[in-house]
Amino acid sequence: MQRIMKKSKMHTATITGLELYYEGSITIDRNLLELTDILPGEQVHVVNLNNGQRFVTYAIPGERGSGAIELNGPAARLASLGDKIIIISYAHYDDAEARTLEPIVVFLDQDNRPVCK
Repeated sequence: MQRIMKKSKMHTATITGLELYYEGSITIDRNLLELTDILPGEQVHVVNLNNGQRFVTYAIPGERGSGAIELNGPAARLASLGDKIIIISYAHYDDAEARTLEPIVVFLDQDNRPVCK
């Protein structure tokens, strides 16, 4: 049996940009992608803490160290600058692996820098 499990999560990321006329995706600082093991083009779920919107898109790498978290294309209509979001990636695991999985969870500050919890 395969289970779909949370692989990684960026908690309380802050929206830094909105670009409506773009093919669509979420731009994420390359450092944050690497920290959370999310590949460019990988599917992610986005949850907006400010308005309750939830949607699925894919990650594209932003400038390393910039703190960029930008919604592009139609998703840009689902948030405002400064909104807090959660970005979640999932993966398929066999049952045994799923039972011992320890997902990566990274909490971010106002500038989208990792903070210790």
